Parts: sequence; C-alpha cells; structure tokens
Amino acid sequence: MLFNSHTFIFLFLPITVLVYFMLGRYNHRISAVWLIAASLFFYGWWNPAYVGLLIGSILFNYSVGAALAQENARKILTLKKVILIFGVALNLCLLGYFKYVNFFLSTINNLTDAGWSLGSVILPLGISFFTFTQIAYLVDAFRGEVKERDLVHYALFVTYFPHLIAGPILHHKEIIPQFGRRSTYTFSYENIAVGLTIFSLGLFKKVVLADSIAPVAQTVFEAASKGQALTLIEAWSGAISYSLQLYFDFSAYSDMAVGLSKLFGVSIPLNFYSPYKAVNIIEFWKRWHISLSRFLMDYLYIPLGGNRFGTVRRYLNIMITMFLGGLWHGAGWTFIMWGSLHGLYLVINQAWRSLRKYFGHDLHKPTLIGTLGARLITFIAVVIAWVLFRADNLESAFAVYSGMLGLNGFVLPEVWLKYSGVLGNLLVNGGVVFGTLPAFTKALQAPILIILLISIAWFMPNTQQFMQKFKPAINIYRGDVTTSNLWFKWGPSWQWATCFALVMSISIIMIDKLSEFLYFQF
Repeated sequence: MLFNSHTFIFLFLPITVLVYFMLGRYNHRISAVWLIAASLFFYGWWNPAYVGLLIGSILFNYSVGAALAQENARKILTLKKVILIFGVALNLCLLGYFKYVNFFLSTINNLTDAGWSLGSVILPLGISFFTFTQIAYLVDAFRGEVKERDLVHYALFVTYFPHLIAGPILHHKEIIPQFGRRSTYTFSYENIAVGLTIFSLGLFKKVVLADSIAPVAQTVFEAASKGQALTLIEAWSGAISYSLQLYFDFSAYSDMAVGLSKLFGVSIPLNFYSPYKAVNIIEFWKRWHISLSRFLMDYLYIPLGGNRFGTVRRYLNIMITMFLGGLWHGAGWTFIMWGSLHGLYLVINQAWRSLRKYFGHDLHKPTLIGTLGARLITFIAVVIAWVLFRADNLESAFAVYSGMLGLNGFVLPEVWLKYSGVLGNLLVNGGVVFGTLPAFTKALQAPILIILLISIAWFMPNTQQFMQKFKPAINIYRGDVTTSNLWFKWGPSWQWATCFALVMSISIIMIDKLSEFLYFQF
C-alpha cells in the first residue's frame, strides 16, 4: 500500500487513526496492539507471504536482545559477545540472502561460468530498514543501553508503518519510551493539524513535483540502457532530472512519514534537511538520509576506528563505510561504485578542509559568492554520482557519462529554434546545431521544470523550518533547524487550513496512477 494512493488516504489511514484513539481512551496496550496489527496489514498489502518473515525477525531479535540484557549475561562478557555475533550474523544472513545472493552468484558465474542459481528471490519491502533498526537495538542491548523490554512496544517500534518501508532508521531510546506515555494515546487537535499539514506537503512533493520530472529522467536513462548515444543536452538533462526526482521523492516520503507519525502522537527522527543546500559533501551527508548517516557513523565508522588512528586509517575507514553504504542501497556494481565515489568525495573534502586549516583559513565565515559557488560544485558532484545510482548497469552509466562529457556532440532541441527568435538565428550562424533529440522528448517542459525545482531546493525553506514552532520531528541533524527571518511560519488558523486543504485537493486529483517511492527498492 502506498502513502500516495486513494486506498491509503481515504480508507486505511482514517480507520487506523479513529480506532487507535477510540481504543486509547480505554486501554493503551490494546491501542498499541491495534497499531501493530494495522502496520502488519499495511505491510502485507504488498505481499502477505512476507508478514511471517517480519514477525519472525521481530521475535528472534527481541529474544536475542532480552538475552543480552540479562544480568547474568552482563557478567560474562564472552557470552554476551557470542550472543551478539550470533544475532547480528543471522540478521545479516537474512538480509544477504534476499538482497545479495543473486548478485554474488551472478558475479561468480560471470567470472567462472559456474552456472549457479537459486531461482528468483523476491526482495521483501523495507528489509534493509527493519534489519538495521534491529541490529542497532542488539548492539545497544549488548552495551547495556536498552532500558525497556516490553514485547508489545518493541513490536510496534519495528513494525510502525510510517517508517517501515523507507525509513527513517529508528533508534529504540527515541521511540519506545513514547509508546509508554499517556499523551501518545490521547487525541490532540494540534497533532492532527500538524500531521495533516506535513503529510499534504509531502504528498504534493511526490505527485506534483517528483512525478512531473520523472518522465524526463526515465526517457534518457532508458535510451542509455538501449545503447543510444546521448548528446550533451540529453545526458545532463537526464542526470539533473533524476537528481531532482530523487530529491523530491525522498523528501516527500520523509515528510509524509513525519506527518503520519504525528497523527498518532509520536515524533520520529528527521531524515531529510535540504541536502542540495549543502556547500560540501560532508554537509550533504549530514542532510541526506540522516538516520542512515547516523547508523553508519555510530555502528560502522566509529567501531572501525573512526579518526583515532591517524589520517590514512581515517580515510580508509571512510572508504569502507561508504563502500558498504553503497552496497546497502542495492546489490549491484553501480551502487558499489556510487558509494565508493562518495567515499572518495568525502576523503577529498576532509583533505581540503585540513589543508585550509593548515593555511589558517576561517571555515566558518563564508561569503555569499563563496557559498553559492560551493553549493553549485557540490550539486554537480552529487549529480555525477547519481548517474551510477540510477543506471541499470555500468554500461548505461558510462553511456550517460559519455554524453555529459560531450563525446557525442552538442545539439540543441530543434523546437527551441522556433521560440528563440533573433538569438536562435545568431546561434545558427555561429555554428550551433539544432536537431531532433530522441531522448529529450520534453524539450519545452524539462528546462522549466529543472529551473523551478532547483530554485525550490536551493532557496525555499524546508518543511522543518516552515513548521519550526511545533518541532514535528526529533532533530538528529547536526545543525540548527530553525530560521529567525522566515516570515511565513505555519500556525493553526483558518487561512493555513484553507491553503493546505487546497494543496491536498490538488495532490489527490493528480494521483492518476500508482507511483512507488524510489527508496522502496532499497
């Protein structure tokens, strides 16, 4: 079931919210059980067969976590390590089987002609998210940081439908205590107003912004996968369009998850904070998929040694972390190379900062021109990397890169000549070629959309800033999420209610087909 579907908006969500608060008036535990059941139904809507897998994963990890938290286990460090290794290994084996087994087998087959096969393995939705959520729980139980061990609250923590399919990756100490509070099960007009406002913003981003630019990216990358030579305009338009589609698609899901959770009186972590406003790659990863960045930092980079063993080891740890971060996103060489490229970006960024500090530069007082220039450079670097993320295979990615480098020529869409007037004649006389671009079928629509969406991403306030008075999400972004000079901050009023009723109505009208969120595949 999709957040951007009529079934979800008009049936599942209102019924789930209504029954949740009706039961919450009499018994909080039964209300929590209802939300677990609703979340399992939501998950099973895609494929009922994997509901059992999710329940089994929950029971297994809860049992392992309980064993790690036992007083006698705390006294025997070796026993705790064995239990932890067993729990984490089984989680990774489950994830590895569903997500990576065919990739590894196909790699071996390509190298050795072994011909090994396990048949078709369907990837369960959200398995990366609920697996990482529970691995973090086990590690914290090993460290003695788990304070509450209620099975109902733990099951709700894992299955909670606003985050289950595409994040954020939840942390038990931030979420489970909320399920024990009376206020969580008490109906609140403020929570409903805040939640619906944020949900409607996310829905608008998905169906109006992300889905509008998607055909441009799809046409270009499909052409590349078919071996078609892309010109400079085609390749860059496709790469930038996909970058914007992914941006607004993931921003939409992150907003909708926060808004939906707020309806139930629960705050989940902030997972997206204007990453295209970043002025370097380090800042980009503080703003993009924030909960994943936190997980990789706390449970991979720091345990590897972080920056504690010198510069070379630090850079090696960054590369390992981003390599595995790329592999987490998908089983393919494109994802591995995407993660590795970002690792290289981060190493270069760290080295550049160290060099600037060595020469006494003040890194905290940028100029306006410097900020815009750094933002543009960072954006271009991210766009280049997204090509690997989107391409069907390495050959398709290199086909797009060839076009972006201008190796297939520079041709402007012929339709532009009709509207360029004197400028067009000057360009023709100057030797500029106008012609048909098969992979650039949205020749008039694409440039307008690209300029509009980049302007929104770069210069408009984000949802958290717009809703800052109400702190709708747990702030795990390492920076300030407020802005004092924003004059149109949201507040409960009939004017804002009318505005967002219109936004919601436009979005619902534009839901003409089911369009999955891009992060569902991870």
